[in-house]
Amino acid sequence: MHIVVLAKVVPDPEGPPSSYEVNLADKRVVARGLPPVINPFDENALELAIRVKERIGGSVTLLSLGRKLSRAVILKAMAAGADASVLLEDEAWDQALLDSRATATLLAAALRKLEPFDLVLCGRQASDTNAGVVGLGVARLLGIPAVTLARSLEVEGGRVVVERVLSDGCEVVECDLPALVTVSGEAGELRYPSLQAIRAARELPQRVLGPKELEGDVPPPWMETVCLEPPRRERRCRLVEADSPAEAGEKLALLLWEEGVI
Repeated sequence: MHIVVLAKVVPDPEGPPSSYEVNLADKRVVARGLPPVINPFDENALELAIRVKERIGGSVTLLSLGRKLSRAVILKAMAAGADASVLLEDEAWDQALLDSRATATLLAAALRKLEPFDLVLCGRQASDTNAGVVGLGVARLLGIPAVTLARSLEVEGGRVVVERVLSDGCEVVECDLPALVTVSGEAGELRYPSLQAIRAARELPQRVLGPKELEGDVPPPWMETVCLEPPRRERRCRLVEADSPAEAGEKLALLLWEEGVI
C-alpha cells in the first residue's frame, strides 16, 4: 500500500492579522514574521495516512511544492510517520504566483513519477487561499476517482470506503483504487513527533524534483488578479441626546432609518 500525501507549506494561520499586508504593486498578500508550517488540513490528511499504514502496512510519501521549502517543516511532518518525501522545488514555483491549475498540473506530473501509488490524500483546502480545488484538479489530470471531505476511511479489497462530512450529518461512499481523497479537520490533528523520531527522520529518503525531472511545461494561468486592496474601514460616532429612554429610542430609530440601516 503506497499512500502519497500532498502537503502545502503555508504561513502559520494562527498568526495575528497584523502580520499580513497587501502589496498593491504585486497584487498579493504578504506575510511578515510568520513561521512556515504544514497546512493544517494537510496535517489531517497525513494523520489519516499514518493510521491506514498502521492498520494494513505500506508506506507514506510526503509530496510538497514550492520555491524555497523549509526543510525543518518537512522534517517535522515526516517524523510523525512518513517514510519518504519528494519536494518539487524551483525558483519559478512561487506558490503565491501559481494558480490552482498550474499547481495541480505540477503535482500530477510528480505523482506520475511516483507510480505505482494506491491512494493520494490531501487537505480539503489550504489555509492561505481556502480555494479547495487543487486536489480535485490532480484527480482529474490523473484520471482517478476523487472523494471529498473525508473524516475517516478504510481500505478493503482494492477499494477505499470513505465517511464524508456533510452539513447535516455524514455519508459513506466507496470507490476503486487508486483514488484521491480530500480530508477534513474532523479526521483529527496530526500526532506530535518525539525528539527521537525527528532525529531519525533526517535519515529518511528525500528527493528534490525540478522542471527537468518533471519533463513538462506549466500551463499559463487561467486566473488573473486585476486588483487587490485592503478593505476600507470607516467609523462614525453619533451621540443621541434625549430627556428620556423613549425619546432616545425614537431618535435612534429615526437616525438609523435616515442612514438606511433599517
